Amino acid sequence: MTGKGCCNSVGECFFDYYTSKILVIRSKKVGTLNRFTQALVIAYVIGYVCVLKKGYQDTDTVLSSVTTKVKGVALTNTTELGERIWDVADYIIPPQEDGSFFVLTNMIITTNQTQSKCAENPDLASICTSHRDCKRGFNDARGDGVRTGRCVNYNDTVKTCEVLSWCPLEKIVDPPNPPLLADAENFTVLVKNSIRFPKFNFNRRNILPNINSSYLTKCVFSRKTDPDCPIFRLKDIVGEADEDFQTMAVHGGVMGVQIRWDCNLDMPQSWCVPRYTFRRLDNKDPENNVAPGYNFRFAKYYKNSDGAETRTLIKGYGIRFDVMVFGQAGKFNVVPTLLNIGAGLALLGLVNVICDWIVLTLMTRKQHYKEQKYTYVDDFGLLSNEET
Repeated sequence: MTGKGCCNSVGECFFDYYTSKILVIRSKKVGTLNRFTQALVIAYVIGYVCVLKKGYQDTDTVLSSVTTKVKGVALTNTTELGERIWDVADYIIPPQEDGSFFVLTNMIITTNQTQSKCAENPDLASICTSHRDCKRGFNDARGDGVRTGRCVNYNDTVKTCEVLSWCPLEKIVDPPNPPLLADAENFTVLVKNSIRFPKFNFNRRNILPNINSSYLTKCVFSRKTDPDCPIFRLKDIVGEADEDFQTMAVHGGVMGVQIRWDCNLDMPQSWCVPRYTFRRLDNKDPENNVAPGYNFRFAKYYKNSDGAETRTLIKGYGIRFDVMVFGQAGKFNVVPTLLNIGAGLALLGLVNVICDWIVLTLMTRKQHYKEQKYTYVDDFGLLSNEET
Protein backbone atom coordinates (compact mmCIF):
# COMPACT_ATOMS: atom_id res chain seq x y z
CA MET A 1 0.00 0.00 0.00
CA THR A 2 2.85 2.32 0.76
CA GLY A 3 4.38 1.78 -2.67
CA LYS A 4 1.03 2.28 -4.36
CA GLY A 5 0.40 5.53 -2.47
CA CYS A 6 3.82 6.83 -3.46
CA CYS A 7 3.16 6.06 -7.12
CA ASN A 8 -0.19 7.85 -6.93
CA SER A 9 1.47 10.94 -5.41
CA VAL A 10 4.12 10.99 -8.12
CA GLY A 11 1.45 10.59 -10.80
CA GLU A 12 -0.60 13.45 -9.38
CA CYS A 13 2.42 15.73 -9.26
CA PHE A 14 3.34 14.78 -12.81
CA PHE A 15 -0.06 15.74 -14.17
CA ASP A 16 -0.39 18.98 -12.16
CA TYR A 17 -0.50 22.23 -14.13
CA TYR A 18 0.51 25.58 -12.63
CA THR A 19 -0.76 28.93 -13.90
CA SER A 20 -0.10 32.48 -12.74
CA LYS A 21 -2.46 34.28 -10.42
CA ILE A 22 -2.40 38.04 -10.03
CA LEU A 23 -2.42 39.14 -6.42
CA VAL A 24 -2.42 42.89 -5.77
CA ILE A 25 -0.78 43.76 -2.44
CA ARG A 26 -1.33 47.31 -1.29
CA SER A 27 1.92 47.85 0.64
CA LYS A 28 4.13 50.89 0.38
CA LYS A 29 7.22 48.88 1.35
CA VAL A 30 6.70 46.12 -1.21
CA GLY A 31 5.53 48.56 -3.89
CA THR A 32 8.54 50.81 -3.38
CA LEU A 33 10.93 47.84 -3.52
CA ASN A 34 9.24 46.54 -6.65
CA ARG A 35 9.37 49.85 -8.54
CA PHE A 36 12.92 50.59 -7.40
CA THR A 37 14.17 47.19 -8.58
CA GLN A 38 12.33 47.58 -11.89
CA ALA A 39 13.93 51.01 -12.35
CA LEU A 40 17.38 49.51 -11.75
CA VAL A 41 16.77 46.79 -14.36
CA ILE A 42 15.46 49.32 -16.92
CA ALA A 43 18.44 51.62 -16.27
CA TYR A 44 20.82 48.69 -16.70
CA VAL A 45 19.22 47.56 -19.99
CA ILE A 46 18.93 51.05 -21.49
CA GLY A 47 22.01 52.75 -20.02
CA TYR A 48 24.60 49.97 -19.90
CA VAL A 49 23.50 47.36 -22.45
CA CYS A 50 22.05 49.62 -25.14
CA VAL A 51 23.85 52.97 -24.77
CA LEU A 52 27.27 52.11 -23.31
CA LYS A 53 27.79 48.62 -24.78
CA LYS A 54 25.63 49.24 -27.86
CA GLY A 55 23.83 45.95 -27.44
CA TYR A 56 21.67 46.70 -30.48
CA GLN A 57 24.71 46.34 -32.78
CA ASP A 58 26.46 43.44 -34.46
CA THR A 59 30.25 43.73 -34.15
CA ASP A 60 33.38 42.79 -36.10
CA THR A 61 37.12 42.94 -35.29
CA VAL A 62 39.64 44.75 -37.44
CA LEU A 63 41.93 43.31 -40.12
CA SER A 64 45.00 45.46 -40.70
CA SER A 65 48.21 46.00 -42.66
CA VAL A 66 51.00 48.47 -41.79
CA THR A 67 53.90 49.91 -43.77
CA THR A 68 56.40 52.54 -42.61
CA LYS A 69 58.81 55.00 -44.21
CA VAL A 70 61.50 56.78 -42.14
CA LYS A 71 63.24 59.99 -43.24
CA GLY A 72 66.13 61.97 -41.78
CA VAL A 73 69.89 62.60 -41.97
CA ALA A 74 72.48 62.57 -39.16
CA LEU A 75 76.15 63.63 -38.97
CA THR A 76 78.77 61.81 -36.88
CA ASN A 77 82.49 62.43 -36.34
CA THR A 78 84.34 59.46 -34.81
CA THR A 79 87.94 58.29 -34.57
CA GLU A 80 87.13 55.08 -36.41
CA LEU A 81 85.07 56.52 -39.31
CA GLY A 82 85.87 60.21 -39.27
CA GLU A 83 83.18 62.65 -40.41
CA ARG A 84 80.26 60.75 -41.88
CA ILE A 85 76.69 61.35 -43.04
CA TRP A 86 74.09 58.72 -42.11
CA ASP A 87 70.91 58.51 -44.18
CA VAL A 88 67.94 56.16 -44.15
CA ALA A 89 69.84 53.41 -46.00
CA ASP A 90 72.43 53.35 -43.18
CA TYR A 91 70.37 53.45 -39.98
CA ILE A 92 67.18 51.51 -40.91
CA ILE A 93 68.04 47.83 -40.43
CA PRO A 94 66.51 45.89 -42.13
CA PRO A 95 64.91 48.21 -44.70
CA GLN A 96 61.43 46.68 -44.19
CA GLU A 97 59.82 44.62 -41.42
CA ASP A 98 56.29 43.39 -40.80
CA GLY A 99 54.57 46.00 -38.67
CA SER A 100 57.75 47.42 -37.15
CA PHE A 101 60.98 49.29 -37.91
CA PHE A 102 64.37 49.69 -36.23
CA VAL A 103 66.34 52.96 -36.01
CA LEU A 104 70.06 52.82 -35.23
CA THR A 105 70.97 55.36 -32.51
CA ASN A 106 74.34 54.28 -31.09
CA MET A 107 77.21 51.92 -31.95
CA ILE A 108 80.58 50.44 -31.03
CA ILE A 109 82.77 50.27 -34.16
CA THR A 110 85.69 47.90 -34.80
CA THR A 111 87.45 48.65 -38.10
CA ASN A 112 89.88 46.75 -40.36
CA GLN A 113 89.16 43.26 -39.08
CA THR A 114 90.80 40.39 -41.00
CA GLN A 115 90.81 36.60 -40.67
CA SER A 116 93.92 36.12 -38.51
CA LYS A 117 95.19 35.11 -35.05
CA CYS A 118 95.09 37.26 -31.94
CA ALA A 119 94.82 37.09 -28.15
CA GLU A 120 91.33 36.42 -26.81
CA ASN A 121 89.64 39.03 -24.63
CA PRO A 122 90.46 38.26 -20.97
CA ASP A 123 87.89 36.51 -18.78
CA LEU A 124 87.91 33.57 -16.35
CA ALA A 125 87.80 31.03 -19.20
CA SER A 126 90.44 32.62 -21.48
CA ILE A 127 93.19 33.73 -19.05
CA CYS A 128 96.13 31.32 -19.12
CA THR A 129 99.68 30.86 -17.83
CA SER A 130 100.99 28.27 -20.32
CA HIS A 131 100.07 26.53 -23.59
CA ARG A 132 98.58 23.63 -21.63
CA ASP A 133 95.73 25.87 -20.50
CA CYS A 134 94.63 26.40 -24.13
CA LYS A 135 93.16 23.34 -25.82
CA ARG A 136 93.77 23.40 -29.57
CA GLY A 137 90.54 23.47 -31.62
CA PHE A 138 88.34 24.34 -28.63
CA ASN A 139 85.40 26.51 -29.62
CA ASP A 140 83.57 28.29 -26.81
CA ALA A 141 80.11 29.43 -27.90
CA ARG A 142 80.60 32.57 -25.80
CA GLY A 143 84.18 33.08 -26.88
CA ASP A 144 85.74 35.01 -29.74
CA GLY A 145 86.97 32.23 -32.05
CA VAL A 146 88.67 28.83 -32.30
CA ARG A 147 91.71 28.35 -30.04
CA THR A 148 95.08 27.59 -31.60
CA GLY A 149 96.58 25.95 -28.48
CA ARG A 150 98.95 28.80 -27.69
CA CYS A 151 99.02 31.11 -24.64
CA VAL A 152 100.06 34.63 -25.71
CA ASN A 153 100.35 38.10 -24.22
CA TYR A 154 97.14 40.12 -24.20
CA ASN A 155 99.01 43.04 -22.62
CA ASP A 156 102.05 43.53 -20.38
CA THR A 157 100.40 41.86 -17.38
CA VAL A 158 97.78 39.43 -18.72
CA LYS A 159 98.07 36.34 -20.95
CA THR A 160 95.12 34.78 -22.76
CA CYS A 161 94.60 31.94 -25.22
CA GLU A 162 95.22 32.73 -28.87
CA VAL A 163 92.24 32.32 -31.24
CA LEU A 164 91.67 32.21 -34.96
CA SER A 165 89.06 34.88 -35.53
CA TRP A 166 88.28 38.26 -37.06
CA CYS A 167 91.08 40.35 -35.56
CA PRO A 168 91.42 42.82 -33.91
CA LEU A 169 88.61 41.63 -31.63
CA GLU A 170 85.75 43.86 -30.56
CA LYS A 171 86.58 45.71 -27.34
CA ILE A 172 84.42 45.10 -24.28
CA VAL A 173 83.32 48.68 -23.53
CA ASP A 174 80.13 50.53 -22.72
CA PRO A 175 78.30 52.28 -25.59
CA PRO A 176 79.05 55.98 -26.09
CA ASN A 177 77.11 58.44 -23.99
CA PRO A 178 75.73 60.72 -25.42
CA PRO A 179 74.75 58.46 -28.35
CA LEU A 180 76.51 58.85 -31.69
CA LEU A 181 73.28 59.30 -33.66
CA ALA A 182 71.74 61.79 -31.25
CA ASP A 183 70.15 63.60 -34.22
CA ALA A 184 67.88 60.58 -34.75
CA GLU A 185 65.37 62.23 -32.42
CA ASN A 186 64.42 64.54 -35.30
CA PHE A 187 63.84 61.71 -37.79
CA THR A 188 60.24 61.30 -38.93
CA VAL A 189 58.26 58.20 -39.85
CA LEU A 190 55.22 57.93 -42.09
CA VAL A 191 52.94 55.16 -40.79
CA LYS A 192 50.48 53.91 -43.42
CA ASN A 193 47.72 51.74 -41.96
CA SER A 194 44.92 50.16 -44.01
CA ILE A 195 42.10 48.44 -42.15
CA ARG A 196 39.03 46.39 -43.06
CA PHE A 197 35.94 45.14 -41.25
CA PRO A 198 34.98 42.20 -43.51
CA LYS A 199 31.55 41.53 -41.97
CA PHE A 200 30.41 45.02 -42.99
CA ASN A 201 32.54 45.29 -46.17
CA PHE A 202 34.05 48.49 -44.73
CA ASN A 203 37.56 49.75 -45.63
CA ARG A 204 39.50 52.67 -44.22
CA ARG A 205 43.07 53.96 -43.90
CA ASN A 206 44.75 56.39 -41.55
CA ILE A 207 45.50 58.83 -44.38
CA LEU A 208 42.00 60.28 -44.18
CA PRO A 209 40.08 61.65 -47.19
CA ASN A 210 40.56 65.25 -46.01
CA ILE A 211 44.39 64.88 -46.14
CA ASN A 212 45.99 65.99 -49.42
CA SER A 213 49.56 65.77 -50.71
CA SER A 214 50.53 69.33 -49.79
CA TYR A 215 49.36 68.86 -46.21
CA LEU A 216 51.17 65.54 -45.94
CA THR A 217 54.52 67.07 -46.96
CA LYS A 218 54.55 69.54 -44.06
CA CYS A 219 52.49 68.08 -41.21
CA VAL A 220 53.85 66.35 -38.10
CA PHE A 221 51.59 64.61 -35.58
CA SER A 222 50.49 66.79 -32.67
CA ARG A 223 47.57 66.06 -30.37
CA LYS A 224 46.57 69.71 -30.34
CA THR A 225 47.22 70.96 -33.88
CA ASP A 226 47.52 67.86 -36.14
CA PRO A 227 45.89 64.82 -34.45
CA ASP A 228 45.13 63.15 -37.82
CA CYS A 229 48.62 63.50 -39.34
CA PRO A 230 50.21 60.04 -39.93
CA ILE A 231 53.80 61.43 -39.80
CA PHE A 232 55.48 61.20 -36.39
CA ARG A 233 58.74 62.66 -35.02
CA LEU A 234 60.65 59.95 -33.16
CA LYS A 235 61.33 62.25 -30.22
CA ASP A 236 57.59 62.91 -29.88
CA ILE A 237 56.77 59.18 -29.92
CA VAL A 238 59.21 58.50 -27.08
CA GLY A 239 58.10 61.64 -25.23
CA GLU A 240 54.42 60.57 -25.38
CA ALA A 241 55.45 57.49 -23.39
CA ASP A 242 57.07 59.73 -20.72
CA GLU A 243 60.59 58.69 -21.78
CA ASP A 244 63.66 60.70 -22.76
CA PHE A 245 64.90 59.95 -26.28
CA GLN A 246 68.59 60.70 -25.62
CA THR A 247 68.64 58.44 -22.55
CA MET A 248 66.87 55.64 -24.37
CA ALA A 249 69.11 55.98 -27.43
CA VAL A 250 72.28 55.02 -25.49
CA HIS A 251 71.36 51.36 -24.91
CA GLY A 252 68.30 51.16 -27.17
CA GLY A 253 64.84 49.84 -26.37
CA VAL A 254 61.45 48.87 -27.75
CA MET A 255 58.56 51.28 -28.27
CA GLY A 256 54.95 50.46 -29.06
CA VAL A 257 52.87 52.59 -31.45
CA GLN A 258 49.25 51.62 -30.82
CA ILE A 259 46.54 52.49 -33.36
CA ARG A 260 42.95 51.94 -32.24
CA TRP A 261 39.94 51.95 -34.56
CA ASP A 262 36.62 52.00 -32.68
CA CYS A 263 33.97 52.71 -35.32
CA ASN A 264 30.21 53.12 -35.00
CA LEU A 265 29.03 52.41 -38.54
CA ASP A 266 25.54 53.72 -37.76
CA MET A 267 27.18 57.15 -37.79
CA PRO A 268 28.84 58.94 -40.77
CA GLN A 269 32.04 57.30 -42.04
CA SER A 270 34.00 60.49 -41.32
CA TRP A 271 33.58 59.70 -37.61
CA CYS A 272 35.66 56.54 -38.01
CA VAL A 273 39.19 57.82 -37.33
CA PRO A 274 42.27 56.26 -35.69
CA ARG A 275 43.44 57.06 -32.17
CA TYR A 276 47.20 56.92 -31.49
CA THR A 277 48.85 56.01 -28.18
CA PHE A 278 52.49 55.25 -27.37
CA ARG A 279 54.24 53.25 -24.66
CA ARG A 280 57.59 51.65 -23.91
CA LEU A 281 57.48 47.85 -24.20
CA ASP A 282 60.86 46.63 -22.90
CA ASN A 283 61.73 46.41 -19.23
CA LYS A 284 63.59 49.35 -17.69
CA ASP A 285 63.40 48.35 -14.03
CA PRO A 286 66.37 50.07 -12.32
CA GLU A 287 66.66 47.15 -9.87
CA ASN A 288 66.84 44.59 -12.68
CA ASN A 289 69.04 46.23 -15.30
CA VAL A 290 70.94 43.17 -16.58
CA ALA A 291 71.26 43.25 -20.40
CA PRO A 292 69.33 46.50 -20.85
CA GLY A 293 68.10 47.93 -24.12
CA TYR A 294 68.24 46.48 -27.62
CA ASN A 295 71.35 45.74 -29.69
CA PHE A 296 72.81 43.41 -32.31
CA ARG A 297 75.93 43.13 -34.50
CA PHE A 298 76.35 43.50 -38.23
CA ALA A 299 79.35 43.95 -40.53
CA LYS A 300 80.30 45.68 -43.76
CA TYR A 301 82.79 43.76 -45.91
CA TYR A 302 85.51 45.10 -48.22
CA LYS A 303 88.45 43.89 -50.32
CA ASN A 304 91.71 45.81 -50.47
CA SER A 305 93.96 46.17 -53.49
CA ASP A 306 95.67 42.85 -52.69
CA GLY A 307 92.35 41.01 -52.70
CA ALA A 308 92.38 40.44 -48.93
CA GLU A 309 88.99 40.59 -47.28
CA THR A 310 88.44 43.04 -44.44
CA ARG A 311 85.36 44.13 -42.57
CA THR A 312 84.05 46.80 -40.23
CA LEU A 313 82.12 45.30 -37.31
CA ILE A 314 79.37 47.41 -35.78
CA LYS A 315 77.59 46.61 -32.55
CA GLY A 316 74.46 48.63 -33.10
CA TYR A 317 72.14 49.97 -30.43
CA GLY A 318 68.79 51.40 -31.36
CA ILE A 319 65.06 51.68 -30.83
CA ARG A 320 62.65 49.18 -32.33
CA PHE A 321 59.16 50.57 -32.98
CA ASP A 322 56.35 48.00 -33.07
CA VAL A 323 53.11 49.23 -34.68
CA MET A 324 50.09 47.44 -33.16
CA VAL A 325 46.56 47.88 -34.49
CA PHE A 326 43.40 47.18 -32.47
CA GLY A 327 39.79 47.91 -33.22
CA GLN A 328 36.15 46.97 -33.40
CA ALA A 329 33.22 48.16 -35.50
CA GLY A 330 29.52 47.94 -34.71
CA LYS A 331 26.37 48.30 -36.81
CA PHE A 332 22.66 47.93 -36.03
CA ASN A 333 21.31 44.40 -36.37
CA VAL A 334 17.85 43.15 -35.39
CA VAL A 335 19.13 39.85 -33.92
CA PRO A 336 21.28 41.23 -31.04
CA THR A 337 18.59 43.89 -30.47
CA LEU A 338 15.90 41.27 -29.90
CA LEU A 339 18.24 39.14 -27.78
CA ASN A 340 19.02 42.02 -25.44
CA ILE A 341 15.37 43.10 -25.24
CA GLY A 342 14.45 39.53 -24.34
CA ALA A 343 17.17 39.44 -21.68
CA GLY A 344 15.80 42.71 -20.23
CA LEU A 345 12.26 41.33 -20.07
CA ALA A 346 13.57 38.23 -18.34
CA LEU A 347 15.27 40.40 -15.74
CA LEU A 348 12.01 42.28 -15.19
CA GLY A 349 10.33 38.92 -14.58
CA LEU A 350 13.02 38.14 -12.03
CA VAL A 351 11.96 41.25 -10.11
CA ASN A 352 8.51 39.69 -9.51
CA VAL A 353 10.14 36.49 -8.27
CA ILE A 354 12.24 38.44 -5.77
CA CYS A 355 9.26 40.45 -4.53
CA ASP A 356 7.14 37.26 -4.21
CA TRP A 357 9.86 35.66 -2.12
CA ILE A 358 10.02 38.68 0.17
CA VAL A 359 6.23 38.78 0.59
CA LEU A 360 5.89 35.04 1.26
CA THR A 361 8.85 34.68 3.63
CA LEU A 362 9.60 38.00 5.33
CA MET A 363 6.30 39.90 5.64
CA THR A 364 4.34 39.71 8.94
CA ARG A 365 1.17 38.48 7.17
CA LYS A 366 3.00 35.96 5.01
CA GLN A 367 0.56 33.11 5.83
CA HIS A 368 -2.39 35.20 4.71
CA TYR A 369 -0.58 36.06 1.47
CA LYS A 370 0.16 32.37 0.84
CA GLU A 371 -3.52 31.50 1.21
CA GLN A 372 -4.44 34.20 -1.26
CA LYS A 373 -1.63 33.34 -3.65
CA TYR A 374 -2.36 29.61 -4.13
CA THR A 375 -5.75 28.05 -5.00
CA TYR A 376 -6.19 24.40 -5.93
CA VAL A 377 -8.57 23.15 -8.65
CA ASP A 378 -9.41 19.44 -8.94
CA ASP A 379 -11.30 17.97 -11.92
CA PHE A 380 -12.18 21.52 -13.02
CA GLY A 381 -14.00 22.15 -9.78
CA LEU A 382 -12.89 24.95 -7.50
CA LEU A 383 -11.94 23.85 -3.99
CA SER A 384 -11.92 26.47 -1.25
CA ASN A 385 -9.02 26.78 1.14
CA GLU A 386 -11.16 25.14 3.88
CA GLU A 387 -12.00 22.15 1.67
CA THR A 388 -8.38 21.59 0.70
